[in-house]
Amino acid sequence: MAEENKSYGIAWFLAGLGVGALVGILYAPKSGRETRDDLLTGARESTDYLRARTKQAAEEVSALVDKSKEQVGEYVDRGREAVDRGRAQWEEFVERGKNLVTEQSTRVSAAVDAGRQAYRASTEPTETKEY
Repeated sequence: MAEENKSYGIAWFLAGLGVGALVGILYAPKSGRETRDDLLTGARESTDYLRARTKQAAEEVSALVDKSKEQVGEYVDRGREAVDRGRAQWEEFVERGKNLVTEQSTRVSAAVDAGRQAYRASTEPTETKEY
């Protein structure tokens, strides 16, 4: 209900505004020709103003787009740097892992060989020397 009253109020306001403008034009102290010239001049000035504001808005939007592109480029560069750092760290970790595995496998092989030799030494018949 309140919404209906608002829409009726706005409609009546606009109707009153139109009637007031019409009455103002009809009872203006200027002649019809002068009034028409004033209206045309006002329309031209409004058109020029709108063109200037549109051009200014377009320039501002263009500047914002350029700035946004620059910022996105910076973010992309930062992202690439982070990925490259991560990749370098990953490669370093993989290399360390490979080295560790190689070192451990060498140690295990050495321990197995030492164990074999110890086993062989303990299972070989000992030579008895007769005196």
